[in-house]
Amino acid sequence: MKVVFVHRRGPGQFVHLACHLANAGWQVSFLCEGMNVKLPGVRVLRHRSPDALPAHAKPASHINLHTEVGHQAADTLASLVAQEGKPDIVFGHIGWGSMMFARDVLPDTPLLGYCEHFYHASGRDVGFDPQEQVSLNQRKQLRLRNSSQLLTLEQIDAGISPTQWQKAAYPKFLRSKIGVCHDGIDMQRCRPDANVKFTLPDGRVIDRTTPVVTYVARDLEPYRGFPQFMRAAAKVSQNHPDALFLVAGGDGVSYGAPAPDGRPWREIMMEETGIDPSRIVFLGQIPHEQLVTLFQVSRVHIYLTFPFVLSWSVLEAMACGTLVIGSKTGPVEEIIHHGKNGLLTDFWDPELLANQIGDVLTHPQRYEALRQLGRQVVGKRYNLEHCLARQTGALERLAAG
Repeated sequence: MKVVFVHRRGPGQFVHLACHLANAGWQVSFLCEGMNVKLPGVRVLRHRSPDALPAHAKPASHINLHTEVGHQAADTLASLVAQEGKPDIVFGHIGWGSMMFARDVLPDTPLLGYCEHFYHASGRDVGFDPQEQVSLNQRKQLRLRNSSQLLTLEQIDAGISPTQWQKAAYPKFLRSKIGVCHDGIDMQRCRPDANVKFTLPDGRVIDRTTPVVTYVARDLEPYRGFPQFMRAAAKVSQNHPDALFLVAGGDGVSYGAPAPDGRPWREIMMEETGIDPSRIVFLGQIPHEQLVTLFQVSRVHIYLTFPFVLSWSVLEAMACGTLVIGSKTGPVEEIIHHGKNGLLTDFWDPELLANQIGDVLTHPQRYEALRQLGRQVVGKRYNLEHCLARQTGALERLAAG
């Protein structure tokens, strides 16, 4: 079987499935602007990157960008077909225009879309911050950013969304076309380890006897609740002198806007909170193997997010047997039930979060059952082996017509 994955910047959410299919003997190609890792048995087909949009682009610029991405992806796909014939199936992310013209290249080939995030001007991430005033220009931008997804959904055979909450963002008349299957969490790799040790950048080695509080995000920014975490951490540090805060994430901007003064949020929040620098360690963006070890050594992991796409990190932390305190927002409430398999907190209430962290540090034994149930939930609903089997089955059925 020949499959082509399409993603603007690979491998993204397809990393596990692409490797799985390559190991199973499929001919796997990956069409993208660039790939930051090398996947065994996976061929990379790069297309040209369009110019990036300026910070204050006009609304129409977004559809122009997505259209250009779609043209580049389609031309590269057409070249592949001319040289080697049609693939059996194409599976692509629909968010950036990469799949807009796939049906024009392949009129009869099954097309499957990855449906990650459909934009709304209210009720989800945009406007979640009570201080944010959503302008007419922003509303127009969001509608145009959705247009490439709507054009793609009209032509593909089916879609997959990783969670029910993410699927529910899409228009009702299209949801019947979208199934739900997570990318999968490796339960063998992400598992509790009572003997784990974690080496800090200064050479110190800590283990599970250290009261460690962790926070992880691709970048440290408001969309993932970094300011709220820092305010809570400062309060906890005053009452728990042995607590150590370990933070993984970069100083860039993955979602939302940069800080008004252009400084990293890490610097801003260290200045605002006045937390003792010896109590908090910023690890930067770390390799996945080190990230898993971080979860294993953590006594309590904090996951805060706007109503936005769910991070793998929260599920991996739960799989490692770490107690998670998550924000009471839609994507988190789908997996964490307060007092049953984790704790939920008000995103905007650092005082409440600090009290919850403090209680876990003081009485860790009270939360042992929640840790175990958290891992069980991930194993039941997001086990990588089961998710790969479901995804592979969907591809095979579509390819077979």
